[in-house]
Amino acid sequence: MTVETLIDAVLAREGGYVDHPADRGGETRFGITAAVARANGYDGAMRAFPVAMAREIYRRLYWEQPRFGAVDRLAPTVAAILFDTAVNMGPAVATGFLQRALNALNRGARDYADVALDGVIGAATLAAVTGFLARRGAAGEAVLGKAIEALRGERYVALAERRPADEAFLYGWLDNRIG
Repeated sequence: MTVETLIDAVLAREGGYVDHPADRGGETRFGITAAVARANGYDGAMRAFPVAMAREIYRRLYWEQPRFGAVDRLAPTVAAILFDTAVNMGPAVATGFLQRALNALNRGARDYADVALDGVIGAATLAAVTGFLARRGAAGEAVLGKAIEALRGERYVALAERRPADEAFLYGWLDNRIG
């Protein structure tokens, strides 16, 4: 699966223009908030935000900058989950989920060293992914993906518990974002 395929899936899931009153992010188009669009040079009405700009933002901010392409070369299924998580929760949160899962799955650092929970994909995080896959094989990639999705699901429930207005989104988050 290419990053373009992942972007296509996000665009299909996010749809066009939305301005839900319970959404703290405000207006979105193609899943891009007005704040993100403005921070990336767009100054028009969100109803007219171009899909080409959404694609560029998704590629740059949610794939290239967090270095999910480096994970993709090792574990493409995990990279796809990270990308979608980043789109919905931010790249640092997605990477933090990966790091937490890797630390919890390393059997007390016997399989590979713990990684810092810094939300950054660097050499240590990539070494941990490599170590995990060397120990657990191809089936391990699916388990690592499940661990990330479990953390993601827990965060969605916690968001709805803390802010009742987010209950309007919980069903859709769980239905569309958890595999």
